[in-house]
Amino acid sequence: MTFVFLVVMLMLAYVLIRYRARRGEDGEGSQVHGNAYLELTWTIIPILLLAYLAVPTVRAVFHLNDIPDDGPVMHVDVIGHQFWWEFRYTDPDLGIVTANELHVPVGTTVAFRVTSGDVIHSFWAPRLGGKVDAIPGRENRLWLRADQPGVYTGACAQLCGDSHAYMDFSVIAEPKDKFDAWVAEMKKPFTAPTDAEAQAGMQVFAQSCQSCHAIAGTDFKGVIGPNLTGLMLRQTIAALTLENNHDNLIRWVSDASAVKPGVKMPTALKSTGKPNNLGLSEDQVKAVVAFLETLK
Repeated sequence: MTFVFLVVMLMLAYVLIRYRARRGEDGEGSQVHGNAYLELTWTIIPILLLAYLAVPTVRAVFHLNDIPDDGPVMHVDVIGHQFWWEFRYTDPDLGIVTANELHVPVGTTVAFRVTSGDVIHSFWAPRLGGKVDAIPGRENRLWLRADQPGVYTGACAQLCGDSHAYMDFSVIAEPKDKFDAWVAEMKKPFTAPTDAEAQAGMQVFAQSCQSCHAIAGTDFKGVIGPNLTGLMLRQTIAALTLENNHDNLIRWVSDASAVKPGVKMPTALKSTGKPNNLGLSEDQVKAVVAFLETLK
């Protein structure tokens, strides 16, 4: 690119100096309109330049879709939703479904199939590589690999609605032993709560939340909202909008739309007065959160 810029600038400087108006030259310069040789020259040269640039570009684009075969490969389906990300680990030995926080082992290639459940989104983790659109009814492919441990923030790069700016995700790259420990935690059998408040919260959850959310090992099989298995293993909630702690869970469950405008999760707390809320009391919201806090 620098070479092309310099060549163009040199040619421009030459023309400006060579064909500048000189003292005593008041008439119109020679005209080249209709000169077939010049017309052909400035048509053919750009075509050749574009062809020269297109060949390596197209080759590189196809190469980006080739999954490297120099190491282990993990397969993950990515589904964009307004306004969160669903991650499904599809390898038979994993079978985990989670949301917004993607755990990967360092040095492992992760092959993604990316689609959308509603509108067009764009899956993008800038520090790990390229981005790809998540389009309803279509699967796009992308692979990434983190060579260093760390937390790599990603985002939706396609304007997708009111809370597009709150649709982040993170790729948590960790050593293989830590990743295996996370997998083991996620696959632990569900244990029903023994605390009275959490038990009450589970009943409220069954009445008001289970149609949208799933929890592995239970009869809660909803697929509209994020899968809540291992919720308390996550560092954040609401697609990285809030730190995952007790106060923020209360805030989020009570009135999600106050945190993320346009979110499809209904307001739970009756006293907000917002239409179509779940009609829960403050005690019921606290009980639901007490139940959610057992999911670890």
